[in-house]
Amino acid sequence: MNRSKGAAPDRSKNADPGADFLQLDTADAPPGGLTDWLARRLREAVADGRLPAGSRLPATRVLAGELGVSRGVVTDAYRRLTEEGQVAGRGRGGTVVVAAPVPPVPAPPAACPAPPLFRDDPGPEVFDALRAAPARIDLSPGVPDLAAFPRAAWLRAERAVLDGLSAHDLGYGDPRGALPLRQAVAHWLARNRGIRADPDDVLITAGIAQALTLLGQALGRAAITEVAVEDPGSLGARQHLAHWLAATPPVPVDADGIRVDALRATGAPAVLLTPAHQYPTGVVLGGERRRELLRWAGEGGLVIEDDYDAEHRYDRPPVPALRAALPERVCYTGSISKLLAPALRTGWLLVPPRYREDVLAAKRFADLGNPVLPQLVIARVLDSGVLERHLRLVRRRHRRRRDAMIAAVRTHLPGAEVHGAAAGLHLMLTLPPGLGCTDTELATAALAHGVKVQPLSWHARLPYPPGLVLGYAAGTPGEIAEGIAVLGRLARQLG
Repeated sequence: MNRSKGAAPDRSKNADPGADFLQLDTADAPPGGLTDWLARRLREAVADGRLPAGSRLPATRVLAGELGVSRGVVTDAYRRLTEEGQVAGRGRGGTVVVAAPVPPVPAPPAACPAPPLFRDDPGPEVFDALRAAPARIDLSPGVPDLAAFPRAAWLRAERAVLDGLSAHDLGYGDPRGALPLRQAVAHWLARNRGIRADPDDVLITAGIAQALTLLGQALGRAAITEVAVEDPGSLGARQHLAHWLAATPPVPVDADGIRVDALRATGAPAVLLTPAHQYPTGVVLGGERRRELLRWAGEGGLVIEDDYDAEHRYDRPPVPALRAALPERVCYTGSISKLLAPALRTGWLLVPPRYREDVLAAKRFADLGNPVLPQLVIARVLDSGVLERHLRLVRRRHRRRRDAMIAAVRTHLPGAEVHGAAAGLHLMLTLPPGLGCTDTELATAALAHGVKVQPLSWHARLPYPPGLVLGYAAGTPGEIAEGIAVLGRLARQLG
């Protein structure tokens, strides 16, 4: 019988009651119209987004078997959508959706206009909005050279991990993190940061953002409700702490790093620092200032050390981690985000013993631990020397791009002052005095012209000159030069 023209199908005892795919059930088809019904259901799924472009349809034989119809019914329905240009056959790749209607974006109500992206008091959603904003040239800070990601080495590590994986390894993992990764991180920190740690001291986190979240919860349990922060300092880090704590008093930063006298004056029992490469100024915590800070910590203060950009340096020697000098008073956190890619969402946290159980409890109740398979791959990458080789490669690229940005600033923004060029993945610019606009206005105009930057005022609560924070690692020298030229032209126009 030709089911495409006949009545509803007669199911055999072994036939499935319907298909999970789009919850199709031939009982809904009108008599004599199976092909029309199936084609219509497919068109509806493409139109409403259940089958977006790139989706693969089930093989005709598979779908026919699930529906209990002849294969010709499914083949005819697919053919109709192919002729309409909505799907295409890709050989062994199957039948794929190639065109889907793009729903119009509704305009915001006139009475409730959307808030501007670059405002003087940005909320926690601002980074999501900025990342989603389209731009021809993205000079956002904090992004490494993602095009240099070692894909071949990653695939080799992934295959090696899968080849040696037991069935038991596919179960739930240790909330502290997979032991091979905790061992690899402990070895990495000993080799590169001078930190001696046992794998049991290491907690694997979903990046530094989660490390700060876990610390905020644990410190609150310990009745520490204030953590001082550097100023200028990372807006994002401050927002993560402020979500859990009562206060994050600002402490000024000068050419030697955080001012410990001002830290003492706040009375805060703890402080968040980026001592190896202060964000965003790029200064290194000086020797005397470091000793002064360690004295403060030895008297009962607690340091949260965000080892930001420690491995990315060009014109200065390495700086030891604070955790190496005073482990019982320093919570240390780092991540793979600036070393390989933020998409890996993997970091580590080391805390003094008295906070360890509370931090682990916060991690356990947050997510039961990071996904295990990526941890095992990262462990192999860390242990095999791949990461050291990758860093040697990207340092050369980053240096060239940094130099291109400095040259472009000198040409197009000659009155601006460059800070933090010796290391890191970004430059901080303080804009020339007398500029006739704020840094948020300049950033707004730049985005309207296709160039994405961050205003320095986002990261400062104390009085500070207007400026910009510009990332150079992810752009080509040509893109960097073009972006800075746009900034220079806009600065002249707005001034």
